[in-house]
Amino acid sequence: MNLVIDHQSSIPLHIQVETLLRELIKLPEYQAGKLLPNEVDLAKKLAISRTTLRQAINKLVYEELLVRKKRLGTKVAHPRMSSKSMNWLSFTQEMQARGVQIKNYELHISWVYPDEPIANFFDIRTDKKIMKLERLRGNTQEPFVYFVSYFHPRIGLTGEEDFKKPLYEMLEQEHYVTATLSKEEISARAADKTIAAKLEIDADSPILFRKRFVYDQADRPIEYNLGYYKAESFVYTVESRRS
Repeated sequence: MNLVIDHQSSIPLHIQVETLLRELIKLPEYQAGKLLPNEVDLAKKLAISRTTLRQAINKLVYEELLVRKKRLGTKVAHPRMSSKSMNWLSFTQEMQARGVQIKNYELHISWVYPDEPIANFFDIRTDKKIMKLERLRGNTQEPFVYFVSYFHPRIGLTGEEDFKKPLYEMLEQEHYVTATLSKEEISARAADKTIAAKLEIDADSPILFRKRFVYDQADRPIEYNLGYYKAESFVYTVESRRS
């Protein structure tokens, strides 16, 4: 793409640059995550001040079309993933329904002793080990959510299951456990160093934290789930209907 503007035009320079950037970010390489040209170089190439360039960039950042990465540069913002509280689907099923291809960046299984809140939820003792499943997930370009799940030993999970499958579909097909009820707590918090490293953000960046309590068809607890969502990539929506 030829990066030029008309300095003789009556159209203000920042408007011309904004239009130019809107066309630039449509190119496949920038949609795929390539950083925009360095601000100093771009301003020099267009023969404009960095103030004029930043005015145009700030407009697209405000519209959530661009995102600035500290110490990296500016790139096209990915469409924000969303989740509705009234949908009862696994994360994989919900994203597939939205046409989003999900990638597992990490998947770890371990057996741990539950802490008091988890043991109380499952109504078990703290000296009985349970399965812990950790999954770092996202689209094909970047991770945007880190899940930590604990499961009631009643289910009979062995750790040999294929956790790349939709979770609740697998539980139903292989262990005859149907997830029918979810109770959730949602809050905002700052990412600690561990979560920040996994989500590829700066420590203390805002994240969406969701705690989910899942029950089977007999209202028995089956999963205690913690979800850490990258704020810039995810929005959680709640749908209510008055009866």
